[in-house]
Amino acid sequence: MILAADSATGAASLVQSVDWLAIAPPVIAASVALIVLVADLFTDERHKPLLGYGAVAGLVAALATLVPLRAGDRSTFCLTEGARACSYTADHFALVIQALVLGGALLTALLSIGDTRKLPAGEFWFLLLSSAAGAALLPAARDLATLVVALEVASLPAFALVGIKRGDRRSSEAALKFFLSSVVATAVTLLGVSFVYATTGTMHLTEIAGRLDDVPGRFTTLAEAGVVLTLVGFAFKTAVAPFHFWVPDTYVGAPLPIAAYLSVVGKAVGFSGLVLVTVVGFPSYGDLWGPALAVLAALTMTVGNLAALRQDAGRARSAVRLLAWSSVGQAGYLIVPVAAAAYAGEGKIGSTVSYALMYAVVNLGAFGVAALVARTAPGNRLSDYRGLYSTRPLAALALGFFLLCLAGLPPGIIGLFAKVTVFSAAVDAGLGWLAVVMAVNVVIALYYYLRWTAALFASPEAGAADGAASTTPRQRVPAPLTLAIVLAAVAGITLSGAPQLILRFAAVSLF
Repeated sequence: MILAADSATGAASLVQSVDWLAIAPPVIAASVALIVLVADLFTDERHKPLLGYGAVAGLVAALATLVPLRAGDRSTFCLTEGARACSYTADHFALVIQALVLGGALLTALLSIGDTRKLPAGEFWFLLLSSAAGAALLPAARDLATLVVALEVASLPAFALVGIKRGDRRSSEAALKFFLSSVVATAVTLLGVSFVYATTGTMHLTEIAGRLDDVPGRFTTLAEAGVVLTLVGFAFKTAVAPFHFWVPDTYVGAPLPIAAYLSVVGKAVGFSGLVLVTVVGFPSYGDLWGPALAVLAALTMTVGNLAALRQDAGRARSAVRLLAWSSVGQAGYLIVPVAAAAYAGEGKIGSTVSYALMYAVVNLGAFGVAALVARTAPGNRLSDYRGLYSTRPLAALALGFFLLCLAGLPPGIIGLFAKVTVFSAAVDAGLGWLAVVMAVNVVIALYYYLRWTAALFASPEAGAADGAASTTPRQRVPAPLTLAIVLAAVAGITLSGAPQLILRFAAVSLF
């Protein structure tokens, strides 16, 4: 909110103004959420699917409002007109992350249409849009209060979405684990925020950055504790090891589209918050959070990849578990440029953004194919994918491409280049040891990605003994699910052919 200055006296006016265009993306998502919830009351069962298409239309409209904001020079809810201390800033970082989370929510919505017959439609779409609204608000938040509120608006509906399958014990347990871990994260974050506020007297990140440079000696320990606790809270939210324990069971228990949503949008929310508090709010404490994040990155990628490597192909829902552990490993790669920013400046954050965009596209595509296979093989075992090419060649080719992108192998060129940018960020920051750890983990990940890819093209006879899905009669695939997979595949192929579309973010400052 901008305090308008009186032209005659120069004093601040009580008349407030809001830049509605700047805040349009989250506002549209939230407004459509309310419209869908009310419309559900007056919609009979036959027309419930229309609510899903309304949610898709709302997300498309929210994405469209990013186009007139592309200059990245708008702020609102400021202390004074023209002030640097604003609560909402639509800069390039915010716009790119908003495009990621709203695009991820859109693909999730497409995956969900036709898969919500046994779910309460109105509540499902309301919760998804509400979470997307919070996710779109967070990257533009520039004070700690707005940051925490946006984080909870994105997280609270997600708890309900994970446990929305009524009468499903696994879903309820997953929601409970997710809820308890997030509550702990929120409590720790709020404690850290309160310490930071106590030492600086402000909530705005830009002002905090300046005041932390000159903290009185008696408050130094309190300030350091505030920084550490805030980071620990975001580490919980982003599933960074050792705070990742909730991820596998949550992904397995949640509906597949929601697992896809958490793996991409949930991760983007956590990492954008982590970037804001470290690079924008706490740059003067880089010697504290830089080494800590570097160690967490190494630990996270190692734990995630080793656990993914150990997945039993015959275990129920092993495909989803592998994707869950893979997402933990990918989180480790995403942290590397953030840690590098402590040594080489905020310019390294662009590498995280580039990698996140690549990961979002291909991971949502992989979950889309998993949702397709689950329609004929509810167990969703890795062995169910053996011989997929013989029955669904296009789906097998798409999944193979997505897995190769995640592995960083041709023809998944965008995955390879994205990994190179992360390597470069670590090396340029003098974190050679972290680059070595990443290289080892990339090799580990190659094994399980290639093993899954090879199974797609194995002979169906070889998988018959394992109960492969190839022996199950084909079913008609909903058009929205097909569209989601096609959109992800087209985006991945386009980015592999023109990687500069997202890799350019690695060479510029987004703030």
